[in-house]
Amino acid sequence: MNQAALPVGHGAQKLDAKRLDDLIVMFETLRPESLAALDAFYAPMATFRDPFNDLVGRPAIHALFAHMFETLEDPRFVVHERMVEGVQVFLTWRFYFKIKGFKNNQAQTIDGSTFLRGFISEDGVWMIDLHRDYWDAAQELYEKLPLIGNVLRFLRKKLACPRVHR
Repeated sequence: MNQAALPVGHGAQKLDAKRLDDLIVMFETLRPESLAALDAFYAPMATFRDPFNDLVGRPAIHALFAHMFETLEDPRFVVHERMVEGVQVFLTWRFYFKIKGFKNNQAQTIDGSTFLRGFISEDGVWMIDLHRDYWDAAQELYEKLPLIGNVLRFLRKKLACPRVHR
């Protein structure tokens, strides 16, 4: 981390509750015309990782979200839970979307979580330097595809522990 920051665990380094509320509102209301709002939360060289992307820097993060709006209809996040420890945040969420030109525009959802590692800037503002999304691409996305989905559902059924009846 090349930003001037206090070491993790330092007493002065803590995420303000209002800042977290503002971040969640930004994620839940993000639109193509509001992508500039990302700059208020992401450090210039922040890292973003998910099952498909490994990006560094605000321009790359902007491009990722712009691409989301270009390829999906009505994408939106709903955050369900939050946990904070100092400058680290863990969120659980559901992502709603439709893939343009896919399966008669059927609504899709992905359940996932996000780990955010932040720091307090020299100006005293909490900023994200690592955004890591966790979600099961096989179960949440690939199993919904026609050919590969059949194979993955078969494998899941074959490898799963048999259910014990109560």
